[in-house]
Amino acid sequence: MTFSSQPLQVNPEQAAQILRAGGIVAYPTEGVFGLGCDPFNRKAISRLLHLKRRPVEKGLILIGAGIKDLLPVIAPPVTPAMLAAFNQWPAARTVLFPAADGLPEWIRGTHDTVALRVPAHPLACELCRCFGGPLVSTSANPPGQLAAVEGEAVRDYFGDKIDAMVPGQVLTPGQASRIVDLTGNTIRP
Repeated sequence: MTFSSQPLQVNPEQAAQILRAGGIVAYPTEGVFGLGCDPFNRKAISRLLHLKRRPVEKGLILIGAGIKDLLPVIAPPVTPAMLAAFNQWPAARTVLFPAADGLPEWIRGTHDTVALRVPAHPLACELCRCFGGPLVSTSANPPGQLAAVEGEAVRDYFGDKIDAMVPGQVLTPGQASRIVDLTGNTIRP
């Protein structure tokens, strides 16, 4: 599927304004381009899930500029295992934490955990800083297609079906973040 129109190219501050208004933005991460939106905006999440044809039951990854962005979605108390995970960030390492009470199903899916990361990509962190909190981070690809590692692939996949794109380069093309639980068991290599 290829779209002829192209998303608006913006800087992180402009992208944050679009995100706050309920938009969907593509941006480079460590290994692939991500699609992001405000995790607490149900309409934006519904639109993103529809665009990706992703079932809500799977849950979504949230990224933040730092641990303070992510603490509100984690169930207290902070444990030594959580502190050890925090100390490994920023990195292309997504960790499953116990989800805070009341965290919407559209974020956690059918799980009692939430997938979190402080990315090692400076543009992804800057986007979270400008937004002022965590963002959804899901790979920029339709089901069954390779995740986009260049802006051109994002445009080919989604065109103007997304609201904007922060241009940039991924750091390690094709290597999506590793997902682990708090004991270090690998969920996705």
